[in-house]
Amino acid sequence: MTTQNLLVELFVEELPPKALNKLGAAFSTVLAEQLKAQGLAAADAVVTAFASPRRLAAHVTGVLAQGADKAVQQKLMPVAVGLDAAGNATPALLKKLQALGADVNDPAAAVAALKRAPDGKADALFYDSIVKGASLQAGLQKALEEALAKLPIPKVMQYQLETDCELPGWSSVNFVRPAHSLIALHGSTVVPVKALGLTASNSTQGHRFEAKVSPVLVPHADQYADTLKNDGSVIASFAERRAEIVRQLQAAAAKVGNGARPIEDEALLDEVTALVERPNVLTCEFETEFLDVPQECLILTMKANQKYFPLIDASGKLTNRFLVVSNITPDDASLVIGGNERVVRPRLADAKFFFDQDRKKTLESRVEGLSKVVYHNKLGTQGERMARVCAIAQAIGQQVGGDLLAKQAEQAARLAKTDLLTDMVGEFPELQGIMGGYYARHDGLSSDVAEAIEDHYKPRFAGDDLPRNNVGLVVALADKLETLVGMFGIGNVPTGDKDPFALRRHALGVIRMLIEKDVDLGLPELLALSAPVFGDKIAGGADALVDFIYDRLSGSLREQGFSAQEVDAVMALRPARLGQVNPCLSAVRAFAALPESPALAAANKRIGNILKKAGEVDAHVNPALLQEDAEKGLYAVMQRLLPESEAQFKAGDYTASLQTLAALRAPVDAFFDDVMVNAEEMDLRLNRQGLLKSLHVAMNRVADLSRLAA
Repeated sequence: MTTQNLLVELFVEELPPKALNKLGAAFSTVLAEQLKAQGLAAADAVVTAFASPRRLAAHVTGVLAQGADKAVQQKLMPVAVGLDAAGNATPALLKKLQALGADVNDPAAAVAALKRAPDGKADALFYDSIVKGASLQAGLQKALEEALAKLPIPKVMQYQLETDCELPGWSSVNFVRPAHSLIALHGSTVVPVKALGLTASNSTQGHRFEAKVSPVLVPHADQYADTLKNDGSVIASFAERRAEIVRQLQAAAAKVGNGARPIEDEALLDEVTALVERPNVLTCEFETEFLDVPQECLILTMKANQKYFPLIDASGKLTNRFLVVSNITPDDASLVIGGNERVVRPRLADAKFFFDQDRKKTLESRVEGLSKVVYHNKLGTQGERMARVCAIAQAIGQQVGGDLLAKQAEQAARLAKTDLLTDMVGEFPELQGIMGGYYARHDGLSSDVAEAIEDHYKPRFAGDDLPRNNVGLVVALADKLETLVGMFGIGNVPTGDKDPFALRRHALGVIRMLIEKDVDLGLPELLALSAPVFGDKIAGGADALVDFIYDRLSGSLREQGFSAQEVDAVMALRPARLGQVNPCLSAVRAFAALPESPALAAANKRIGNILKKAGEVDAHVNPALLQEDAEKGLYAVMQRLLPESEAQFKAGDYTASLQTLAALRAPVDAFFDDVMVNAEEMDLRLNRQGLLKSLHVAMNRVADLSRLAA
């Protein structure tokens, strides 16, 4: 059968920019999947998605006008139900065949055409038929309806659409935005499908202001992108439009010189790509006096409010230039540039005003105001929360660095949340912590304390930097632990994909800090320091929180490339010092690569089962009670290797500690081949169990090696 490429476009009012790329991908994916499922497109058909502010489109290669007929075998019913004792068709069978369109005028012939085959415990009757392949119009209609129904639209709008002139009136349509036209081209042939009250044609609209013709007529499915670009002044491909914006941004920055480069922000780039149909990057500037305001404030207001790309110099410092991605390309761009400069000026002036006003009050003077801000109805105000964080930070600081660190951590924790009461953070919540650092420096506080205030929310997301100094590390730990202990203490735990207090992120933040900074405190110890500060506000939750953190750690380690067996072996011991986890994993990986590993892991599992059945066993061996050569040999090797392995373990060389034990393979194998552990004589049995207990303890210092057994 001959095939043609297919193009489907839905032309609408401006789509939500933050969702555009996802909408375009979903529309094309579902449409193609449905065509493939109906046999109208091959499994390897190439699907190209298009998405611009006012259109969603998909191009699918190799689409049939008529799907191939299919041979279908359908189970009817058990033979005992379909045929009577004489082998004739029962009324139930005839009714079923008639419903399937079979000829039942000659019942005997109809029965003869059926097949019998075993189906479970009894034979069943099967009916073979040929199902005619779907036509493109019917198949595309179904695929289009499915693609529209499955669009990831959080909220639809309802609008009125005028019906055709033969039946004048209005009908209600529900969609993300009002739709105006529909294209469906199979090659150059229009497929007359319908959707959202529209009938397909080959007509669409181009750029609102710069299209060369209106309407834009697409002659062939393969000419869609070129026709829109040439006649409609629209770059239909999201990816192509995005790449063009990147190219123009870099070219404009290069013209500014001095190593200038646009701020990197993938989300902003995606959003701007979804706002323009044909990008034109222009260079604008603002007064240098605004550069006295912290650059984070200026960058945020330009990005969030105006969708501009600020320019930074080679050292990362903000310049007074910024780039605008315009949707029009006038001969004289001065009016567009001037308009954008006028628009941004009040925004920057507001930021400067907030910054100047906020500095008139010290952070210390704002502490009392935290008691008037509700944090959680069961956990009190921000003031009460601040006091808890202070107590936890002071306790951790004392353990990690003594009096000085404890004092600095308490001071930073006391002031860390005060910038929530400033005008700047009230306008831009994303700047919390950052503005606190600026205001702390203005108040004359030490750089350690100022950086700690700025960094105490870190890490905010996966891959984010950790706090820069020990004060910040202690306060960040205290802040996240207070949240975790408090929320678990009142039973407010994550369920499914719901995690309103970002407890998963907080747990991963604690894990990263403990591991990457190798904090000399165990996780149980930290939680024990944190729980008492809540008094009677919380009840329980400690065990669930420990499980939660270790589960998050296990998941994170698997994402980093460690195998499930390796992770399970290390995490089975619930290591208190999380800084030891990665060295233990590396040691387990090295051990697992040894040829002795499988046998020792299996033996370790066997020893564990023996000891579990034996109950309480003392790790003590009386050499005088060793009778068999194999147990004497194992004991002798243990006397030589176990002290060496233990010394390596205590020195932190976990890899060497495990590899030293690899020499136990032969004597362990001989022991299990030649020695009856559960001897009838009680003293022999206990002595042999004690020997295995000593071996088990030594083998499982780094990890539970039995988890490596197949």
